[in-house]
Amino acid sequence: MISRLQLPILSASSACLRRRFSFYSTTAATASSFASHLSPPLKPQTPLFLRPLSHSTSPSSLLSFRQWAESLARSYAADLSVDGGPSASELIRELSWLLQDATFQAGETMLLRTDLQDLYCLWMQRIEERRPFQYIVGCEHWRDLVLAVREGVLIPRPETEQLVDLVAGVEGFKDGLWADLGTGSGAIAIGIGRILGENGRVVATDLSEAAVEVAQFNVGRYKLEDKVEIRQGYWFEPLQDLHGKLSGLVSNPPYIPSSHIPGLQAEVGKHEPSLALDGGMNGLDHLLHLCDGLISALKPGGFFAFETNGDKQSEYIVDFISSQGSNTFHDMRIVADFAGVRRFVTGYCQ
Repeated sequence: MISRLQLPILSASSACLRRRFSFYSTTAATASSFASHLSPPLKPQTPLFLRPLSHSTSPSSLLSFRQWAESLARSYAADLSVDGGPSASELIRELSWLLQDATFQAGETMLLRTDLQDLYCLWMQRIEERRPFQYIVGCEHWRDLVLAVREGVLIPRPETEQLVDLVAGVEGFKDGLWADLGTGSGAIAIGIGRILGENGRVVATDLSEAAVEVAQFNVGRYKLEDKVEIRQGYWFEPLQDLHGKLSGLVSNPPYIPSSHIPGLQAEVGKHEPSLALDGGMNGLDHLLHLCDGLISALKPGGFFAFETNGDKQSEYIVDFISSQGSNTFHDMRIVADFAGVRRFVTGYCQ
């Protein structure tokens, strides 16, 4: 699977980027008229690739856009590379994906899923504002899914895919009742829902209204309404009727220390929701809250899996859960992600 995730570290200065844009506007005059559309960013409710082909343009106009966009990417890349941003080749690859999602050739006419002016606006947002590419096109490729995302909803990461694999390794998981806490786009819940048996079910929760709306859209798109239920609320609160009944519980909670948020990559720190990132002073606030709720939520023999910031944070969680008594949980493990980071904590309730 090819992940589209591109998360550069720091943005170049806005003034520098505007100077670069002014230079290139002389070679693509139409672009300058779109500069006023940079803020606020567009917030599509439907992913770009799912919109109807209701606009059109000529091949030459689309070629002019592509040439302008590639020139803009090459111009900015020199500045962005100084602070860890995307390279010109990475940006041009994203441009190709954007055009794949937005266009369809019908004879001598190029059909578009959005107006050509919007493409100029979207690409300027990607470069100048460092708006994440996933928000630009309104989706992210994750496992074998294409999930809708938008501002206010965390972009699912490739490493989180492993939570679904951990569930799949649990004996009898297919007919179990599962919970996904802090579901965001619904990625984990949908991933689990697609591998459950006839009697299996997932209940997913999130505090964010935007996340609940997007998760419900994604569940409906994959026709999993009979398998995955989305509920709005804070962690365990929407699950009062399920306490002691869960076969398993998974979560990718906010685990980044508050002091680290300002130093995150521009695409993350400036655009993704702090509600889904900020784990408090040491990053453990929400993880510890989840640990405290395990005993009452899981049925005997129930499984849990949490994603963490890795290594020391995982070790702390294992120690914290173990301190609740040797007769409470068993088979506690720290599992490495595909990059070798000891990212997941798993175990079973007695």
